[in-house]
Amino acid sequence: MGPSQSLLLLLALSLSSTLTSSTDYSALVFKGCADQNFQNFNAQALKTLFDSLISQSSAAKFYKTTSDTVNGLFQCRGDLSGADCRNCVEKAPNLAQKLCGQAIAARVQLNGCYLRYEIAGFRQVSGVELLYKICGSNRASGTGFGDRLDLALGEVVKGVTGGGGGFYAGAYESVYVLGQCEGDLSGGDCVNCVKNAIDKAKSVCGNALSAQIYLQTCFISYTYYPNGVPTTNQPSFSPSGTRWNTEKIIAVALGGIVGIGLVAACLLFTKSAFKKKHRAYKYGG
Repeated sequence: MGPSQSLLLLLALSLSSTLTSSTDYSALVFKGCADQNFQNFNAQALKTLFDSLISQSSAAKFYKTTSDTVNGLFQCRGDLSGADCRNCVEKAPNLAQKLCGQAIAARVQLNGCYLRYEIAGFRQVSGVELLYKICGSNRASGTGFGDRLDLALGEVVKGVTGGGGGFYAGAYESVYVLGQCEGDLSGGDCVNCVKNAIDKAKSVCGNALSAQIYLQTCFISYTYYPNGVPTTNQPSFSPSGTRWNTEKIIAVALGGIVGIGLVAACLLFTKSAFKKKHRAYKYGG
């Protein structure tokens, strides 16, 4: 195997690793913990709540319940399979207790799901409160990006109430977008939340080529691909949920590469798509 072939293989393996890691749905994004702790900590009530949530996660993308005086819910991303949803939700309770201890309210946001609980009567933050943001480090230059982004995000507003159960994923020209509302939001509240998320993305991320915006009851994300989003790379969505086909993405990406320089450019763009810093926010008020 010659030097060029070796370098191509190395880059291909690196690209495979990057794409595979992007499907780690149970990776922590952020956490929020209330300042107050339970006065008389009821570990059994919390365990019963967590067990109930986990038991529903193979069959539902959203579930809310109450155990004694503790309310809780989980939500998985709409494109996750039942198995991926359960795997994600199963990780959340241990993380919540590890990161928040005996806090009377907590939220743990993972890549593919989130889990939230609070003692009955706990004062919630507004549904459109900004909890966390991730703005890509790459910035748009020239004209045209803003118009494309506006049109793509407009599809999210229409899509979340278009029969997808409050979830939408798709592409407009060179922008891949995704949005989801909390499962029990009405159509009007969902649209209002998504519009607020879009406004916040524009104000806090500006002309970043990628962003993730998490509000209390919805989130949106977008990524701009300079060479266009290949239709074969877009994860399809159905009510039962599907996932990215990593092997297909790698095959398409490598099949369309002409020369090692372009492979390297694609790899560098993939690696720098997001500049993540895990952090916490103060839960509630």
